[in-house]
Amino acid sequence: MDLQLKNKLFLVGGATAGFGNAVARALIHEGANVIAVARGEEKLREFADRFPENVEAVCGDITDSEIIQAIVEIIGIRKLDGVLVNAGGPPAKSFLETTLEDWDTSYFQLLRWKIEIVKALLPRFREQQYGRILFVESISVKQPIENLVLSNSLRAAVAGFVKTLSQEVGKDGITLNLLAPGYHETDAVKRVIKKKSEITGLAYDEVAKNLLAQVPVGRMGKPDEFATLAVWLLSPLSGYITGQTISVDGGRVAGIFG
Repeated sequence: MDLQLKNKLFLVGGATAGFGNAVARALIHEGANVIAVARGEEKLREFADRFPENVEAVCGDITDSEIIQAIVEIIGIRKLDGVLVNAGGPPAKSFLETTLEDWDTSYFQLLRWKIEIVKALLPRFREQQYGRILFVESISVKQPIENLVLSNSLRAAVAGFVKTLSQEVGKDGITLNLLAPGYHETDAVKRVIKKKSEITGLAYDEVAKNLLAQVPVGRMGKPDEFATLAVWLLSPLSGYITGQTISVDGGRVAGIFG
């Protein structure tokens, strides 16, 4: 299937690891160009050197206002076709372990910067009457995950923001969707397992085995699998899909509308 992505331009957050890296590579495979944002200079340089004709590297924290402004300047007057809104999450904690400072930090880490970057890019999407905005969040949006109260709470706020804005700009050719991954082979899941191991006293491998017992397909997801859906949602072919929170979880969410 031709996803009609050749020579199109995308902004990808967290482009050197996990979901961001998988999506960036999948876009490049389809012939797209990527503005890759990541904090680790060495990994980012290696990634850009691997795909010199398709990657522009921006080293910095995409959640930082100065980096967001720098990204806007780098894009310049070019047409931007889409953005993968993606960055790391807060630490694994129960509610009783959190402080008000944790909540303030998580607001900036999980919600505020996403609003800021959308506000920065939305005028150009509206002017060109086209845009794909895709958020990487978590199944905690639909089904809270133990010891992730910060993520459970603030990612749900992102879902509300995405749904509302999708209704406001749908007629401008702009779609906004949210992918809610379950247990994948990423560092984020490793942190969840480590936290559970510390709380229960069970071995890391035992905790991982118990988590997989909750997944109907019986295994962790692979970032490259996740990327296949993400890239389609970033393509022109997905124009009738907007305002959706789509689980990518091996059947983990138990609800009928999971």
